Amino acid sequence: MEFGFLDIAVFFGFIAAVIAIGLLKSRHEKTSEDYFLAGRGLKWWLIGFSLIAANISSEQLVGMSGNAASHVGLAIASYEWMAAVTLVVVAFAFLPYFLRAGIYTMPEFLEVRYNGTARTIMAVATLFIYMILLGSVTYAGALTINTMAGKMGYDVSVANAALVIGLIAMVYVTAGGLKACAWADLIQGSALILGSAVVMIFAFKKLGATTDELAFVENVKTGAVGLKTFTQDTGAIDRFWELNKVRMNMFLPADDKVLPWTALLLGLWIPNFYYWGLNQYITQRTLAAHSLSEGQKGIVFSAFMKLLIPFVVVIPGIIAFNLFSKDMQDQSVGDNAPVLAKYMIANDKTGLVEVIKAPSEEAVANWPHKKFMIAIYPDEGALKAVKTTNPFVLPLTQKGFDELEVTEYTVFESDDKSWKAAFPELAVELQTFNESVTAAAKTAGVSVTSEKFIAYKYDTALGQLLSSVLPQKTGLVGFVLAALLGAIVSSLAAMLNAASTIFTMDIFKKYINPQAEQKAMVLLGRICVVVFAAIAIFLAPQLGDPKIRNSIFTVIQESQGLISPGILAVFAFGLIFRKAPPIAGVVGLLTNIVSYGGMYLMGRYKIGPEIQFLNRMAICFGLCLLIMAIITIVKPLARPIEFERKSQVDLSSSGGAKIAGIVVVVITLILYVLFSPIGLAK
Repeated sequence: MEFGFLDIAVFFGFIAAVIAIGLLKSRHEKTSEDYFLAGRGLKWWLIGFSLIAANISSEQLVGMSGNAASHVGLAIASYEWMAAVTLVVVAFAFLPYFLRAGIYTMPEFLEVRYNGTARTIMAVATLFIYMILLGSVTYAGALTINTMAGKMGYDVSVANAALVIGLIAMVYVTAGGLKACAWADLIQGSALILGSAVVMIFAFKKLGATTDELAFVENVKTGAVGLKTFTQDTGAIDRFWELNKVRMNMFLPADDKVLPWTALLLGLWIPNFYYWGLNQYITQRTLAAHSLSEGQKGIVFSAFMKLLIPFVVVIPGIIAFNLFSKDMQDQSVGDNAPVLAKYMIANDKTGLVEVIKAPSEEAVANWPHKKFMIAIYPDEGALKAVKTTNPFVLPLTQKGFDELEVTEYTVFESDDKSWKAAFPELAVELQTFNESVTAAAKTAGVSVTSEKFIAYKYDTALGQLLSSVLPQKTGLVGFVLAALLGAIVSSLAAMLNAASTIFTMDIFKKYINPQAEQKAMVLLGRICVVVFAAIAIFLAPQLGDPKIRNSIFTVIQESQGLISPGILAVFAFGLIFRKAPPIAGVVGLLTNIVSYGGMYLMGRYKIGPEIQFLNRMAICFGLCLLIMAIITIVKPLARPIEFERKSQVDLSSSGGAKIAGIVVVVITLILYVLFSPIGLAK
């Protein structure tokens, strides 16, 4: 891959245009309403594009395409298609209440409905989760830049890439607030959809032209991978369908750890309603609507665009595995090295692992592929000098090897279904080893810890596509990379703006200085953006640890479960049952944090069943509703809560948006039928 003059010009020109327009359109932010809510003046088209740009970031472009590259395939599109339905509901069921209350933040609404304690719990918990999200979004973007730079022959570390991403977002958010974000999002959201479509077109072209062996998932239940070649007279669409029909099913087995079909019944609706209706960095755009009608039209417009996203993000991810499975396996080598070395230590240096000190290139090339070689080099320089793509040769520095620690009760497993199929001999050995460790831990009355293997580094799917399918020196690589960077920056900017708003309005103004002047709050908001950007830059490199998860998309979705079921339960219950007392909101939020965290720890340390996180969300959501119902029955309010109007925003609803919303829901249902076992059988 080469980065020509045109690519450089387009790339830096795009970045300059985004920053310049964002700052130009937000030169007069003097009050907190101007800075945090764009003066409550956003029109529907700005809201629609801003919602998409704030949402579609590295989480989707990197994480969703990565999940699509695995056995999950098109099923991961449920996050997008179910979001379309969710958005329609939010536009007409949630937004009128929020605009009527004239709030700045979602935690603030909990004080309107319940009390200040509920507001504070949500604010603090949300800020905690946002720290994880800020790091995750920055890491995923940095990983893609790292992958592409490697293809070009450059060594750009994840830490350095994260620094660039964080600084760009920080500059225009600090200066212009939400209005700067919204106008920058207009450019970045448009470029994102266009750039993703360009990648999809060229991915299909390469799929149809290649004479190499193409990888495919034979069975989504086992994760087994096969290879197939085609004659030149087989077109790209026919190749795609023959290779990937098994991965075009929206309904995965009930025991799938990523997205079982059972999660579609309730579990997936919880993060969707939380994210689109109650999540500050998304709802901040709708709270800034010029009127209820403008807000509803903007939300429905974004719902329609959500139907298109899987075709330009998920499909290319599926093709990436067909074309670059070997490269993805090579990328997993570095992640597997310390894990397998720990296994060797835990297994008394016996079993399937052999250790060789600084092997020669000839020894690496001739490795017999019957056992794994832990290749230990004196230092980082010596390690980087040896370029091996042999997945059975796992490189470590001497220092890294010496620093490895493993407890007596550590098991070794994988969330990647293709692991067993890729390394069957090791899988058999591990099963026996894990059974003995688990039994010993049970006898000793202690919990076990786990280390994770991966077969393929799926999150490199987008980086593989960008570096290998686009025509070189035409400006297209520069444009697509700029669109990708813009999408990452827009989401990071949205989170920075939201986090600073919550801290300023829900923590500082409420508890530290209730009489703060407008100028002081705007200044604090800007300082918060700088601090949170620094946190994102610091956390990003830490998230490359394979012990966390194979997919950053899963990291982001699972971490939000700590708050999303409880917040959704508290909001929904409070809106429907107006006699629910303030204590019900407080207990509902705390119940979810304790129960979700407790179930995670029980599964993590093998002292209870390991429940898939979406199903865990559904259980916690039901538990919160049950406890809140009991509290309300025992101690209801004497009179139902009435929401006073504290805003001057026009609250007239949009009839046209309602009709368009119904059309979006119908199209979504049709898509689920087409890509169901029934539809695929025809």
